[in-house]
Amino acid sequence: MNDTLYIVVPCYNEEAVLPETARRLGEKLDHLTAAGKISDKSRVLFVNDGSRDGTWSIISGLHQSDRRFSGVDLSRNRGHQNALLAGLMTAKDRADMVISMDADLQDDIDAVDAMVDKYYEGCDIVYGVRSAREKDTFFKRVTAEGFYRFMSFLGAETVFNHADYRLMSRRALEGLAQFKEVNLFLRGIVPMIGYTTGYVSYERGERFAGESKYPLKKMLSFALEGITSLSTKPIRYITLLGFLVFLVSIAMLIYSIVRWANGATVIGWASVICKFLLVGVGNTLLSTVLMFALEGLGFWLSTAIAYVAGAVMSFFLNKHFTFHSDEVLWKAAVKFAVNVAVCYVVGYGLAWLIMDALAPFSPLPEVWWERFTKLVGMGLYTVFNYFGQRFFAFRRRGSTT
Repeated sequence: MNDTLYIVVPCYNEEAVLPETARRLGEKLDHLTAAGKISDKSRVLFVNDGSRDGTWSIISGLHQSDRRFSGVDLSRNRGHQNALLAGLMTAKDRADMVISMDADLQDDIDAVDAMVDKYYEGCDIVYGVRSAREKDTFFKRVTAEGFYRFMSFLGAETVFNHADYRLMSRRALEGLAQFKEVNLFLRGIVPMIGYTTGYVSYERGERFAGESKYPLKKMLSFALEGITSLSTKPIRYITLLGFLVFLVSIAMLIYSIVRWANGATVIGWASVICKFLLVGVGNTLLSTVLMFALEGLGFWLSTAIAYVAGAVMSFFLNKHFTFHSDEVLWKAAVKFAVNVAVCYVVGYGLAWLIMDALAPFSPLPEVWWERFTKLVGMGLYTVFNYFGQRFFAFRRRGSTT
């Protein structure tokens, strides 16, 4: 029990918090060394990710005053995941175990002790898992947990409520080095390495100083990176959706030609239905993503939130683009809301009743059966919604058809 530990800390414009981070990490190394858990060759490795402030100057000063602190200075800003990987690969041949954590002191440093203990128990990878998200805003809590569930739905192997606070042995790092990924999402790659794993729960604190480096735009980009780099299911679903739209379009074309040949066409009908389907595709994509991302909220709440968001988009596009309605805005909005509510309750209510009656004959797990129920409800809702919008919500004044 005297192996070398390196703590890798990616840094981007962290001059406000770095001195305190270094102090606390130095105390943690002293404590673990005195307890005989790590060798005196253990180090803290800061990775400067192209910071524009005095971050690198502070790292250099720390190294001059205490050789336990060292640093890697990237030529430019490469992003958190690349900076983290650079630190891990630098420490790989120098340490027996490496712990990665953020510089903002939100990760509980005291959890390092439990991680090291797990390492000596035989774990090659030890995940730091948040015990709760009570300090997060409602929006961040729901979207973050929804992201993990959505990743699981896509088949990606991720650890729920785990970020990048983890311990990896040298053997695990050598396994990570075999991956040649360009678009990095380490939270999904590390579980693919294998080996014995352990978990340590901790409570994430508030940022000690400075500003978050992950605003909404970056979080969305990061989430998209994870979704597209770890699973082929998005491509399959998009291909399937395109194929279904193609089949529906062919069917509608044949139907339109037959009606035209029989002299039963209504002027403008074909263009209206095409516009409606186009808006419907965008609306469906938005609703589907939200519905499955929020499925942890339950069947009715997740579908309701998804369709409220989709309905807002659908209202403005169908009013001004599809049906060119001249109805007063507030009146059209009220009628549209009534239509959506009725179609939602009827469509998903029928889907629930139908699929619930068929459930005893299905070999699928309950969660997958619920997902199929949502898809059936989506189809029924779409049919009811078209007629409701066409003949009620956006019916032109004086129109009788």
